[in-house]
Amino acid sequence: MEMVQQLYSTLFCALFLLPSLVFGECSCDTGDEDQRDKDQALKYKLVAISSILVAGALGVCIPMLGKTIPALRPEKNIFFIIKAFAAGVILSTGFIHVLPDAFENLTSPCLAENPWGKFPFTGFVAMVSAIGTLMVDAFATSYYSKSHVHNAPHGTGPLEEKVGEHDEEDHTHVHTHATHGHAHGPVAYLAQNPGSSELLRNRVISQVLELGIVVHSVIIGISLGASESPKTIRPLVAALTFHQFFEGMGLGGCISQANFKSRAIAIMVVFYSLTTPVGIAIGIGISNVYNENSSTALIVEGIFNAASAGILIYMALVDLLAADFMNSRVQSNFKLQIESNVSLLLGAGCMSLLAKWA
Repeated sequence: MEMVQQLYSTLFCALFLLPSLVFGECSCDTGDEDQRDKDQALKYKLVAISSILVAGALGVCIPMLGKTIPALRPEKNIFFIIKAFAAGVILSTGFIHVLPDAFENLTSPCLAENPWGKFPFTGFVAMVSAIGTLMVDAFATSYYSKSHVHNAPHGTGPLEEKVGEHDEEDHTHVHTHATHGHAHGPVAYLAQNPGSSELLRNRVISQVLELGIVVHSVIIGISLGASESPKTIRPLVAALTFHQFFEGMGLGGCISQANFKSRAIAIMVVFYSLTTPVGIAIGIGISNVYNENSSTALIVEGIFNAASAGILIYMALVDLLAADFMNSRVQSNFKLQIESNVSLLLGAGCMSLLAKWA
């Protein structure tokens, strides 16, 4: 729990430091002087803040309604189908939306030929980011596993956070009623999953995935907020609203499986929901001094986008799709396999289609 709070505190501070990195002298003309209309653009930006905030919050919360809507519980087949759709959205976001933007930024003619034109920095940063995500994934899982094993006898391991307040009562429920389907709360979940490794993995996955999403969400928000062209902003409002909604569904599915305490869930949901709107607000504040074609802005945005793409692509393929598609329930159910694959293609296709406007 403390680690989650520290992570988001650090990211929140970085959110406000990022704009200072993108100030720079203009090296290329924007070319859209005739399309600028600050008053009209501001109206669209305010609409974007509200619509993206609502869509993001709604999307990330839907998968977590399993506690009140039985059909959405993680053990139901529909949950695999929803996660496959959301994973397709995240995969498409990495390949179709974020990575091309990084290539465009780091290969811009506004940058010096040496070194930016002599080495494929975009692919390199994305590759290093994916490898770094693998390392974080592995080390974090190992750390949590060892911590759980070490603290388990004392009831202070990471999994016991949710169990401590129900120790004796829930312990009795598990042994007397679990086999009849009457166990309740977190202990019931653990009783249905004898090994705690899966729960630990889900916790690591949800946190690393949110990190990757937050990075590019901030960049998107600042870019939209700094733009003063209504023609550019108008299609982005609808496209980014759908983008945040579907991406939130993918993240929400991971959070619901991680079985965090209510406070940790609230922090993750609020942080995801606010990043893009706050980024837009920052963009509005710096619109008079921000130049998207300055060399500094292009380099910072390009590197962050490439790193985010590496994280999202790795998480979508390895931790979401591979984990679910190789799950014994999916492997033993041909109908569920077909439905999951169709859902994956629909998610990736819908998100790819949005690239026409975003």
